[in-house]
Amino acid sequence: MRLKTKLLDIQAGEALVAVLNKDDASELGLMAVDRVRLSAGGKEIVAILDVATETVKKGEVGLYQELRKIFGEPQEIEVLPAHKPSSVRFITDRIRGRMLQPAELRQIISDVMDRSLSSLEIAAFITSLEMRPPSMDEAEAITRAMVDLGQTLEWDRHPIFDKHSIGGVPGDKTTMILVPTVASLGLTIPKTSSRAITSPAGTADRVETLCPVELTLEEIREVVAKTNGCMAWGGAVDLAPADDLLIQVEYPLSIDPLYLPSVLGKKKAAGADYIVIDLPTGKGAKLSTVEEANEFGRDFIRLGRRLGLHVQCGITFGEQPVGNNVGPALEAREALETLMGKKSTPDLVEKAASLVGILLRMSGDHRGKRKALEAIRSGKAERKMRQIIEAQGGDPDVKPEDIPIGEHTLEIPSPCSGQVVWVNNHNIVALARSLGTPKHRGAGLCIPKKMGDKVRKGDTILRLYAEKASSLARAEKLLEDLEPVMVAEKLADRVLIREVVEVPEVPFTIER
Repeated sequence: MRLKTKLLDIQAGEALVAVLNKDDASELGLMAVDRVRLSAGGKEIVAILDVATETVKKGEVGLYQELRKIFGEPQEIEVLPAHKPSSVRFITDRIRGRMLQPAELRQIISDVMDRSLSSLEIAAFITSLEMRPPSMDEAEAITRAMVDLGQTLEWDRHPIFDKHSIGGVPGDKTTMILVPTVASLGLTIPKTSSRAITSPAGTADRVETLCPVELTLEEIREVVAKTNGCMAWGGAVDLAPADDLLIQVEYPLSIDPLYLPSVLGKKKAAGADYIVIDLPTGKGAKLSTVEEANEFGRDFIRLGRRLGLHVQCGITFGEQPVGNNVGPALEAREALETLMGKKSTPDLVEKAASLVGILLRMSGDHRGKRKALEAIRSGKAERKMRQIIEAQGGDPDVKPEDIPIGEHTLEIPSPCSGQVVWVNNHNIVALARSLGTPKHRGAGLCIPKKMGDKVRKGDTILRLYAEKASSLARAEKLLEDLEPVMVAEKLADRVLIREVVEVPEVPFTIER
């Protein structure tokens, strides 16, 4: 059936979608979510079918934006029924309890990449993995398929070092200390990082206040050739791109059964040899107990071994923010001040140096932590950071005060004298988001006093920054129901933390 095209200003996101009028669909014997084969200009694509009664008239075929990018804007397209891909049958088998073979899983990932599966079918696959977690054989097969079907970074030097954090702790700008430190030691660390989804800032958001992060694969190679390291946004390159399509379905379901294949797939595609995984643990973190973190870490190590990767995990303290600042610009300032020796952030330096120690120990160097501390204290890591900033297109002479922050501020005083007994991560995130992070880079907050620090009544325990007065007002209103920083004369004075109240569900976070 040859039909006139109607260009629709709609994005499907995770699938290729075409729309037929219900009469044309009926004539072809098709229903919504069936497949159609589209042909025009020597190109042929299988797409998911939507059916309309008014938006698309009889004799027309509506093309979502993704199909317009493939076909351009042809006047007519040949439309024929198409069979469901074989991967749909494999998904059904897994729902019924059968573990899948590598070739079957590869076909599913391939069809995800080709956008041949509908969001319903992808959701069914992801749900089957959530209900019955993938075996290590399945996890390996999925990871290898993700890597094989995307682009990879090849290096003429080895070893290649990398780092990943499972996230969940606000203010964690560790990567901005670790990468220049490792690179300053003459080692190679091409770091790709995520932007924030529901957290106040991702590494890419922080670094972007200093220099561009949307680098091509070739630009990443050039920066690394000049400096030994980089800090780029992973979303700008097609490393294991099937994962990005799967995340679009995982996120609204608030599940993430493909976390290990996702992380290690991207690390393998980036050419990494040695990888340290940061596992923040404790109340308010993604992992609540050391036992839970141990189990999660062992799975990372096992899967890494199967993929030929050297993986080690560090369980880190995750019960309060890292450093004192939360928000893209504020965190970039703090990272730069730390590297310059202008600010004392012992927890940030200790965490970065400890992870460097683990990373280097895997390659046989047992003095990694000591070397890292010396590189930071001597200014060697700062000089390397400025080289990376320049190589990525930023100003190598940037000063912390050059990074703009929100002009609307509010200081919250301590209600009593005593010590900080708790910094509530979830409340800090909610407050930072209400201030406008991560979209408003200058928004965020500073926590001058942290757990164990002594305070006097009236001392500032929280400083808020917003780019808009309305955002600051919204955050101030939110503070009526939150206690992000808890102060007590002694811990026994605050045995009752608060009464249980009904609050919105904590946002689901996927960090890559």
